[in-house]
Amino acid sequence: MGDQHLLMRKTRGVTTIAVAALLFAPVTSLAQQSLDLRSALNAAQASNLELRAARQQRALALAGLTTARQLPNPVIGFTAARDTPHEGVSVDLPIELGGQRGKRIAVAREEQKSAEIDVSILGRQIRRRTRDAFFHSLGARAQAAQAKVALDLSTHVRDLVQQRYDVGDVAQLEVLQADVELAKSNADYEIAAQAERSADVTLSALLNRKIDEPLTLSGKVDEVPQPPALDQLTADAMKSNSDLMKSAQDLATEERRLSLARAQRIPNIDVMAGADFNSPPDFRTGGKGGLTVTIPLLYRGQGEIALSSARIELLRLTLASQRNNVSAQVAAAYYDYVAKLHQVQQYRERILPQSVRMEEMAEESYQAGKTNVLTLIDAQRRLNDLQKASIDALIAAQSSFATLEETVGVPLD
Repeated sequence: MGDQHLLMRKTRGVTTIAVAALLFAPVTSLAQQSLDLRSALNAAQASNLELRAARQQRALALAGLTTARQLPNPVIGFTAARDTPHEGVSVDLPIELGGQRGKRIAVAREEQKSAEIDVSILGRQIRRRTRDAFFHSLGARAQAAQAKVALDLSTHVRDLVQQRYDVGDVAQLEVLQADVELAKSNADYEIAAQAERSADVTLSALLNRKIDEPLTLSGKVDEVPQPPALDQLTADAMKSNSDLMKSAQDLATEERRLSLARAQRIPNIDVMAGADFNSPPDFRTGGKGGLTVTIPLLYRGQGEIALSSARIELLRLTLASQRNNVSAQVAAAYYDYVAKLHQVQQYRERILPQSVRMEEMAEESYQAGKTNVLTLIDAQRRLNDLQKASIDALIAAQSSFATLEETVGVPLD
């Protein structure tokens, strides 16, 4: 019985230390350089393939700006005829009026800003996904470590039951029950180990790393920051929310297009200058010139102006609607995060400590012969489930914070 007492104390010690250390200890390794949250976010911004592809939009926008700056080419003509004058040469030069070139350049510049905003929006999405993946990987490591502790506890219980069976204190049924629980704990551990690999693959893909290379992470899954005040978050969102920035820029671009459409109602002038040759007996060489102007009697760009005006009104209404929606989205994300943060605190301060105590009492009761092994197994199983739920709550809180950060549009930690 002395060995049994020693084994039970060892079991309780492992359980208590595991619950206290698993969730809140940093995950580090000396085998290779570790990756913390900050370096993971920086690596994603620099190396993520989606983001790198999106940055190519800048080249397209610059090409559009170059196109807008172009001037119309002159047209050179030569004629030869049997009638007089027998030969002639002319140069036609289109001249744009109403500042059309400047307004075309202004539209291209606004489109360039739109491309930059698109890249910025994708960058925020990549930041959220990277943060999510980083803490999912940390959480998967904690889940695997917790499953390993549960496996060790099941092994201890099975050994204890076997010892008591060997001396005739318990029936063989309890040995079979302990063996079944050990097999279940082993299967849970294998699943948790595979989930850790799956989470690492997702993070590696976001960082543009080889998915078959192991990741070494440094951080704590319980590092859940406190959010700023809701009023401050709402004010920041009104300046930086992705939807608002996109709609505001679309409105500015459409206003430039409307200005260009109105300028294009002013007809351009084609200036022609040239000379005729060989028209005997009147002249050998004679100059000529002319102007050509399109008279806007039937088509005056009414369709383009009406369409652009309608788009501007639509964007203004959309922008006003989005301002109200953003306030609601920020508040919803904020309260969701506060609720999940409270859940994490409940697990940390009340649920887990009390569950550990209940498991210890179940062990003491079994040790004293007052209960059977099923009572002990049930207590350890409940503790194991609560440990898993605590880690899930931490991961959910981290995901909720990432959503809040993306909704606001600025880093919050």
